[in-house]
Amino acid sequence: MSKIKVERHPSAERLSDLGVSNWPIWTKEASEFPWTYEEPETCYLLEGQVTVTCPEGDPVKFGKGDLVTFPQGLSCTWKISKDVKKHYRFG
Repeated sequence: MSKIKVERHPSAERLSDLGVSNWPIWTKEASEFPWTYEEPETCYLLEGQVTVTCPEGDPVKFGKGDLVTFPQGLSCTWKISKDVKKHYRFG
C-alpha cells in the first residue's frame, strides 16, 4: 500500500475549499530525479504525467487533474514523462 494519496479529478468545490488556485505554481520539464519530502506536500496537476517510485511499494502514476498528497519523510524518484505544471502546498 502506497503512502502517496491520489484523488482522481476532485470536484471544483473540493479544490475551492482547499484554496488550490491560491497556491504557488511549479513547472518542470520531462526528467527523472530523486526527492525526499521534508514536510507533507499536496499538489494539483494542471498539466503533465508523472510516475513516482518509492523503495518499497508499487509505482504511483498521476497526471493532469489529479490531487496528490505526499507524507513527510517520504523518499522517492520522480519520473516526469510529460512536462508538469502544478499548484502545490507544503505543510
